[in-house]
Amino acid sequence: MDGSIGIGRVFGIPLKVHWSVPLLLVVLGYGLGRQVLPAWVPGRTGAAYAAAGLVGALVLLGSLVLHEGAHAVVARRSGVKVEDMTLWALGGVTRMGQPQTPGTMLAVSGSGPLTSLVLGGAFLGAGLGLRAGLGWGMAAALLAWLGSANLLLGVFNLLPAAPLDGGRVLQALLWRRSGDRARAEQVADQSGQVVGYVLIGLGVLSVLGGSSGGFWIALIGFFVAVSAGAERRRAALGGALHGLRVSDAMSAPVETGPDWLTAARFVDEVVARGHHSALPLVDVDGRPTGLVTLRRIAALPPAQRATTRVRDVALPLARCTTAAPGEPLTEALERAAEHGGSRLLVVDGGRLVGIVTGHDMARIVQRRALVGPADRADLSGRDSRVDPGDQAGRAGQAA
Repeated sequence: MDGSIGIGRVFGIPLKVHWSVPLLLVVLGYGLGRQVLPAWVPGRTGAAYAAAGLVGALVLLGSLVLHEGAHAVVARRSGVKVEDMTLWALGGVTRMGQPQTPGTMLAVSGSGPLTSLVLGGAFLGAGLGLRAGLGWGMAAALLAWLGSANLLLGVFNLLPAAPLDGGRVLQALLWRRSGDRARAEQVADQSGQVVGYVLIGLGVLSVLGGSSGGFWIALIGFFVAVSAGAERRRAALGGALHGLRVSDAMSAPVETGPDWLTAARFVDEVVARGHHSALPLVDVDGRPTGLVTLRRIAALPPAQRATTRVRDVALPLARCTTAAPGEPLTEALERAAEHGGSRLLVVDGGRLVGIVTGHDMARIVQRRALVGPADRADLSGRDSRVDPGDQAGRAGQAA
């Protein structure tokens, strides 16, 4: 997620914090210290309420980390690759690979809400026990609030709406019952859009009724609806590209630029004669070294362009998304999406043999939409702008 910074590791998994988390801390701490606790435990000082509000907000964030950590730990133990966890204003996100069985998906998806429900019960039980032993004080009220918040978090996440955990649970159950993963994902995404629109409506009605909390309900509903719509489009794209290899979508030959040229010479000799906003770079041996965009060159001060090599302002190959010609196209695109890229550099034997851009994807999706399912396999050798025999040879070598 853009705008996030790493702050360490939890359970051996990188943890990132989005810039919106401090805003969440302020909102939670202010609401708890200025509204909830004074109503529940009157007669304390403003400093006591503020301190308790801050502690409560921090502990709730810790609960969110445990929620996401449960997803990550169960996924990793099930053989699913986990990239990282990110906290942001509306909760948390764990980046991971796709579970390969409905049982794994069910376990991974259900572990987060289950953790929140267990934490909620523990906090609430501790608060009630403390109240019974010492009376209704600040600590008991804070524990009761944390328990209620975690229970609400667990129950809310179990709503049958992708991308919420409940949507994944629904998808896993439908997948197990029907054996059709794509159809199960489609139903979960559709449910997510419906639930999102319902939440938006409830939030608007709540705001019109004078409740400021309705704004957050509507905001969460908007996030759910938009995310579900995006996942629905991604699932449709995955279905359209099913069975294709990277070589079926790539453009070849590839227009490249020498990485040893200065930025000024690169603009005069390469950019001025080309038609692309991004160009792969190659070294003197013809091996790919990175990708440079016109935006990166334009950001270089004019006075430095005559002395700066274009490779020094390019995105290094290690940070580009590369793929082999015979790799499944959907897997390569998922990897590109994880790294925030929109282009695939196709490398075979250390040589750049093609590139996959957004234009290439639109072209192949449109062409596959024009033919029946029985004919789509025939497009594998005809969609790519390379020689079919050479393409088949490269795919065989990659396999």
